[in-house]
Amino acid sequence: MIELKTFPSHEEWLANRRNGIGGSEISAVIGENPYMSNVELWELKTGRRQAVDISQKPYVLYGTKAEEPLRELFKLDFPNYKVCYKENNSFYNDKYPWAQASVDGWLYDEQGRLGIWECKTTNILNASMREKWRNQIPQNYYCQCLFYMAVLEADFCELKAQLKSDYDGDIFLQTKHYHFERSEVEEDIRYLMAEGEKFWEYVTKDQCPPAKLPEI
Repeated sequence: MIELKTFPSHEEWLANRRNGIGGSEISAVIGENPYMSNVELWELKTGRRQAVDISQKPYVLYGTKAEEPLRELFKLDFPNYKVCYKENNSFYNDKYPWAQASVDGWLYDEQGRLGIWECKTTNILNASMREKWRNQIPQNYYCQCLFYMAVLEADFCELKAQLKSDYDGDIFLQTKHYHFERSEVEEDIRYLMAEGEKFWEYVTKDQCPPAKLPEI
């Protein structure tokens, strides 16, 4: 059974995150998060480490404020989708009692199929960062999409990415859209969620998992 909860405030939504694994965290479980290892995630979930508040960082504020207009642009560009969103949302699925999916939006196509809408904004600072978006999605974001598809039991995913570059004060924006069907990624979904379940057992047993270090 899938359940949607909405929290009265962002603070309450944030406080609830310790009770499970979220979409931005799941990649750390398999060593694919460039900002956090699986051991650091375990320390967060067991109370050994306190989460660093990055909500006021310029890039975070930009992404938060840009999400709504980018969602509206997506509606204009893809009128074939019904786009839904609720503030401070968190989806739960009894198949994965440890998982919490807070999505940027969810979609219905013309056949009534359910999809995930994910939005990313990023500053491209060098060629290496741009290469990570060339005909692919960075692995940590890919894992996030798979996680949301699993929890909501979605049939497909649409990811909208705005890549921002600054050359000598001139700002260039590139918008990319990535679509994939569940049938194309089912094996990856099963692997990711199985690893998530194993990781949560380490949390509940208060045992540190074997380290899986992210590639930088």
